[in-house]
Amino acid sequence: MEVHNVELVMSAVAPEQYPTTGDPEIAFVGRSNVGKSSLTNVLINRKSYARTSSQPGKTQTLNFYHVEDQLYFVDVPGYGYAKVSKKEREKWGQMIETYLTQRDTLKGVISLVDGRHEPTADDQQMYTWLSYYEIPVLVVATKMDKIARGKWNKQLSMVKKILNILPRDTLVAFSAQTKTGKDEVWDWIEAHTIRKDQ
Repeated sequence: MEVHNVELVMSAVAPEQYPTTGDPEIAFVGRSNVGKSSLTNVLINRKSYARTSSQPGKTQTLNFYHVEDQLYFVDVPGYGYAKVSKKEREKWGQMIETYLTQRDTLKGVISLVDGRHEPTADDQQMYTWLSYYEIPVLVVATKMDKIARGKWNKQLSMVKKILNILPRDTLVAFSAQTKTGKDEVWDWIEAHTIRKDQ
């Protein structure tokens, strides 16, 4: 999809604040600093539309970006930050769980993992949890430009194995620097959001 029009329409913490247009939604989940904002910016052809932050745990709300008046990208607070109180983490966890399990217009989740390292226990837990709820998942291994191209297959096999990625889900290598993987991510998004009658 060629993106010309994107608008951050709202930041929500509860269902009554979610958009009511009925357009399909794709949620982005991942550890803080895994590159969610960078992926979003590449997908929507913007330099810094989605806020990138060097401070983990900065996103504390569900941010709904309306893309081309057709679908929403939903930026979900990052996990794995240490500086947030346990109580605060539980509150976020509840907000995220409510959204991911009860939102009818959610058509899939893009789960980001740092392609340079083994997926963390948090990454594994998130993927297992999404699989349990039978939510379609695209796993995106970010920062792949930091790894020699010849080692990609080995690295991706390791990610696949540790997360135990199901046959119905997809794994894509991505780099915000080189835009590698951008088309594959868009193909997956379109396959899950564009109605067959359009």
